[in-house]
Amino acid sequence: MRSLLLIAGMFMVMVFATWAYRVNNDTREAMGRVASLQREMQSKREAMAVLDAEWAYLNRPDRLLALSEEHFTSLQLMPLSPDHFSDLTKVPFPTPEDPLLAELIGAAIIEVKGGI
Repeated sequence: MRSLLLIAGMFMVMVFATWAYRVNNDTREAMGRVASLQREMQSKREAMAVLDAEWAYLNRPDRLLALSEEHFTSLQLMPLSPDHFSDLTKVPFPTPEDPLLAELIGAAIIEVKGGI
């Protein structure tokens, strides 16, 4: 009986050791994937920062003004004047479902008409 308990105990130790080994390997593999994803995310953030900087550089007002003046005739642009803009009352707003929202839109239109 004692040898049967000893064999069963050794078997249980081997089972738990195998389980612990697998859990350890799975954990290390998961940690490697997490580290890889974090590196990838960091590189994407850096690429986005570069793209943001390029966008800001390309959209500088002085650069856009110079380009518009340079290509004014070739693009057949019209000079910008106040009559290119319309009154807010001529904008077709959708009818809101909420009565409070309708009041706010109406008040905004009245303020614009009043010159505020």
